Amino acid sequence: MSRTRSRVALAAVVYAVLLAQVLLYPGIDTLVSALGAETALDASMWFLAVEFGAFVCFAVPWGLASDAAGRRVPFVAAGAVLGAVGYALLAVVPSVTGSFGVALVIRAFQGAATVGAFSLSMTMLMDLEGSHGRNMGATGIAIGLGTATGAPLGGLLYEFGPFVPLYAASGILLAIAVTVPFVVDRAPAGGERPSPLAGLRRTPTLALPYAFGFVDRLTAGFFSLVGTLYFRTVFDLSPGATGLTLALFFAPFALLQYPFGVVSDRIGRTVPIVVGSALYGGAVMLVGSVADLRAAQASMVLVGVLGALMAPATLALVTDLAASTERGVAMAGFNIAGSLGFLAGILAGGFAADAYGYRTAFLLVGGLELVLAAATLPAFLRLGVGRERVGET
Repeated sequence: MSRTRSRVALAAVVYAVLLAQVLLYPGIDTLVSALGAETALDASMWFLAVEFGAFVCFAVPWGLASDAAGRRVPFVAAGAVLGAVGYALLAVVPSVTGSFGVALVIRAFQGAATVGAFSLSMTMLMDLEGSHGRNMGATGIAIGLGTATGAPLGGLLYEFGPFVPLYAASGILLAIAVTVPFVVDRAPAGGERPSPLAGLRRTPTLALPYAFGFVDRLTAGFFSLVGTLYFRTVFDLSPGATGLTLALFFAPFALLQYPFGVVSDRIGRTVPIVVGSALYGGAVMLVGSVADLRAAQASMVLVGVLGALMAPATLALVTDLAASTERGVAMAGFNIAGSLGFLAGILAGGFAADAYGYRTAFLLVGGLELVLAAATLPAFLRLGVGRERVGET
């Protein structure tokens, strides 16, 4: 299989994992109620948080096992199969027992499995030779398309019943398990690999993309819970309309990542990451500050464009900095940072919205992006993470 075909195939795997995940978001309050929860905001928050807690705990074991074996494909397939089982169990077991606690346990299992398919398919894109910006741009466009199509499709599926998105997600992951063995496995030869912490000590500059991965995913977690409920309650949108509104962010976020990844290869990582993040934070604040639905939706488009500017450059920077034999754990570390950020966005965003209201929550989350961009600019300039570094890769 050629490098281009492998890039497309692996991007399709990343797309499918995200599609399955996001199908649940537009009607998350409906789903947790059907699973036995008694509250909407708190139960939705914990349902999302448990999955990403499992992501944090199990991203490293998947990455270490893959690096040590010198193989990716079997682990991606195994994660997809187990994730499909988890989604199916969520649709069946809690509805029989009526216990939301049982649903959370199954959700943790599903998250622990799914992160293997997600993180290692991204690592396989890192293993491809050639432009890091193009490879990570393909990753970004897959992530964006998965979320862009998952949000409206999930909203439509909820119209047929609260468990229909779960069955659909299970089927999607089974399709991944069947098709991924046809992708060429380009993992480096196996052996002992360091943990992400050891890799971070060896390459401290990885802290830069990890920090941005944390905060960027924090905003994603915030939108998945608080953003969804914000549009559902403040503007009284149905799950279908909410999914379409979320797609206003995800569509440009998906479609622009590949060209912006190519741009970052040419101009370096600093401008897309630092300047893009600062503008992105301002756009997030704008979404929660406007009173009109159309203005909020237009702001979502702006958030998507700016997110597409910074995301592939941040992913490419991980590849720029990591040794070729340590990419599995390097990407695991990035996904841990991102999952912790997503978890923080769910928890902190949920608590902030509950305690201080939606507008304040949006201001706090957008402000974090601005603070990080300002705080890290000297490090980017001092280390010269720009076009000259990209040209060496």
